[in-house]
Amino acid sequence: MVESHVVQLIQERVRTAEEDIIRFLREICAIPSMESQIGPVGERIGAEMRKLGFDEVRFDKMGNILGRIGNGPKVLVYDSHIDTVGVGDPAEWPYDPFEGKIENGCLYARGAVDEKGSTPGMVYGLAIARDLGLLDGWTVYYFGNMEEWCDGIAPNSFVEVDPGVRPDFVVIGEPTMMKVYRGHKGRLEFKVTARGKSAHAASNHLGDNAIYKLLPVIAGIRDLEPALGDHPFLGHGKITVTDMKVRTASINAVPDEAVIFIDRRMTFGETKEQVIEQVRALIPEKDRESVTIEELFYDEPSYTGFVFPVDKYFPAWALDEEHPLVQAGQKTRTLIGLPEAPSGKWDFSTNGIYWAGKAGIPSIGFGPGDERLAHAMAEHVPLAEVVKAAEFYALLPRIIQETK
Repeated sequence: MVESHVVQLIQERVRTAEEDIIRFLREICAIPSMESQIGPVGERIGAEMRKLGFDEVRFDKMGNILGRIGNGPKVLVYDSHIDTVGVGDPAEWPYDPFEGKIENGCLYARGAVDEKGSTPGMVYGLAIARDLGLLDGWTVYYFGNMEEWCDGIAPNSFVEVDPGVRPDFVVIGEPTMMKVYRGHKGRLEFKVTARGKSAHAASNHLGDNAIYKLLPVIAGIRDLEPALGDHPFLGHGKITVTDMKVRTASINAVPDEAVIFIDRRMTFGETKEQVIEQVRALIPEKDRESVTIEELFYDEPSYTGFVFPVDKYFPAWALDEEHPLVQAGQKTRTLIGLPEAPSGKWDFSTNGIYWAGKAGIPSIGFGPGDERLAHAMAEHVPLAEVVKAAEFYALLPRIIQETK
């Protein structure tokens, strides 16, 4: 049983480290890491882990940064993605998106909430836990990775390639407003391609316009959502046309190919095959031979040149409220003085689609900030939450061991 003095010791150590935690966050937010170019920010995080005495600090083959403490039989991974989306036109930002600003106790910067905000608490929390003897029997990893690049690909490589470790438990640092999250919907990315016949626009009757073949499909997708699956915890399925590309000889020619890209958010009870057939049914009978559906596949090299091919199917996942890991997370929140709150779920997708969805590894989420601010110009994270999160990350390993 964790005595109150252990929690007090953790909180005292976190208070002592508060300025370092905030400085660390500001410095990693100041390093651009868009388009999966995480090398420089990974180096900065690695330097902090070396300073704090992690047993091993290195980049893996993909280019993610790893920090390890301990050699115990139980393995726990703290997952924080350190790549970010772009900033668009920097001139439209009311402040420098990398230098950021502190206002009303919040850090405004690209990546502050999605998801560099969890890294300082994880790194300092693990070091504090080690110093207080709370990691006996554990091997713990901080895993700073590429997720915006392709969610799930980094943890897939962690388990199957480098370091080739299958964790017993995972904590995902995506923003949860300091609550324990235990799942989210899955996702399938695919495309619909229509092929037609090119002709001069002045003689369009001699051609076969590929765009027109997709119009009933697009309209059908627009109207499809009410018929999609529903789940009391994960919610309703979603479907959206997210992009369109057209091949044409010129703007004065009938296009001979048109492609739409689809993002389909899947809840429990929906299979990949059902999702494909729902869209296939929208293709008019007369166009079935010239309109095809294809799942997307990811095989682009990372910034290190590492290639790890994966399909872009990401299963839905959720742990039961009574799962020991969820209960350990809830107990940890209570012990560090956070107000009681039910467990929740993300609306967006995380690396949990691999950890829990594909690999079946028990996973929860806990992180500072609000996911609704991700990717926005107003992206920010409360610094008090960034610091408080370190207490959670420090205490959780001991509580997991005590929870049956």
